[in-house]
Amino acid sequence: MIAGGGSAGWMAAAALAHILRGTGIAIDLVESEEIGTVGVGEATIPPIRVFNQMLGIDEGEFIRATQGTFKLGIEFADWWRRGNRYLHPFGRHGDDFGPVPFHQQWLAARASGDDSPLSAYSLTSVAAQQGRFGPPPSQAGRTTVWSTFSHAYHFDAGLYAAFLRRRAEAKGVRRHEGRIEGVELDPQNGHVRELVLADGRRLTGDLFLDCTGFRALLIGDSLGTPFEDWSHWLPCDRAIAVPTASVAPPMPYTRSTARSAGWQWRIPLQNRVGNGLVWCSAFLDEGDARKELLANLDAPAQDDPRPLRFTTGRRAQAWVGNVVAIGLASGFLEPLESTSLHLIQTAITRLLSWFPDKAFDPRVRDEYNRLFVREWEAVRDLIIFHYAAGEHEDTPFWRHCRTITLPDTLATRVDLFRATGRVLERDGDVFGRDSWLSVMLGQGIEPIGHDSLAHAVPAADRAKVLAAMREIIGRTAASMPAHADTLNRSFRAALAPAGN
Repeated sequence: MIAGGGSAGWMAAAALAHILRGTGIAIDLVESEEIGTVGVGEATIPPIRVFNQMLGIDEGEFIRATQGTFKLGIEFADWWRRGNRYLHPFGRHGDDFGPVPFHQQWLAARASGDDSPLSAYSLTSVAAQQGRFGPPPSQAGRTTVWSTFSHAYHFDAGLYAAFLRRRAEAKGVRRHEGRIEGVELDPQNGHVRELVLADGRRLTGDLFLDCTGFRALLIGDSLGTPFEDWSHWLPCDRAIAVPTASVAPPMPYTRSTARSAGWQWRIPLQNRVGNGLVWCSAFLDEGDARKELLANLDAPAQDDPRPLRFTTGRRAQAWVGNVVAIGLASGFLEPLESTSLHLIQTAITRLLSWFPDKAFDPRVRDEYNRLFVREWEAVRDLIIFHYAAGEHEDTPFWRHCRTITLPDTLATRVDLFRATGRVLERDGDVFGRDSWLSVMLGQGIEPIGHDSLAHAVPAADRAKVLAAMREIIGRTAASMPAHADTLNRSFRAALAPAGN
């Protein structure tokens, strides 16, 4: 029994209906049209492609149904210092050669006077900077430059939920319209037994998924699972969102721009641009936040800004008794690194990996919750780092961010990179070595040293290999079509013409 719709509910319904077919397990979902959803436009990271592929979704059908565009990374403007920009790209930088990771060879070359930026070794970065996107050719293999390339999407989250709903219902998911007014617990074991709807209907189940958003009706209100507040690390607690018209061809990346008390997002879709401001109410009131957002749009707002209040953090456990919280019911991390849908996706796939029987073995729950905590802390650390590593102190909010005490897991990672150039990689990391490289370098963390084993490769040989990498990456990116041309040609998107 899935309580709640939206992205979380319908992603869960579609995945379970697809994977559990033939098992005899019935899947029901209850939602109310009276209750809105949070999603206004979504930016994602590459694993969303794996999720769609798992469900047998054709990329072209998906792009057309969701007004989607392609995403190669996130551009961060003014985060380290005012006027500075850097890209957090998908895919990887270069290829390893010699006894050390690629970036150690790059650091060794830089120590010898080579000033080529790390981004020159990322096909994704170079293509994004040129506004290009083309899917890898069918004959591209693991030994070609295309093996370093990756992409995700921007799309309308409401359209995605509707798209998945059609697929889920076609595979037998039963939808119930109605508002949940009560939750009945089993007095013997404390498990959820029934959902009571406003019209008196009662819906029973064995396993309940709480997709009720911030309300967390099951995991929070009914089961009393504590919420771990992370506001001391991530003080932003407000957001407003507003769409604008597309006035130029969509670039293949999300843009995040630091503002006076938070940051502004820009997500280009086919038919519009999603915009919003995330900020800390202790340093900026809502009226001034609205003014700041509206003053920094590329085009007039198409609607009134939609406000959202939140507290950053997570539930102590995401699985309690026979209830698994998915999406906002399990916690909230601001969408700075586009992980909102990813955390829904991994919650679903983790549940499938640790799917219970009716006995609900507590050891299965414990392992699910351990993985949940590890994943959320990994994403949390990267978001904290963006704030804490900024060097501008031109507003009270950013001066406050300079005082944030880093979690030990993050402080250890940053100190190791600063001293040795080594990137600490842990089991369960959502973002790997290349992501941390881009963000730490982009935020001004310069390694003092590098791995001495890089010098097993003679300097002249290293220079030749690096030059060859830059050449093939530059040539391959230049051969790609413009992002808008790919959408127009392959997905029949009606996009804003260049120059308008």
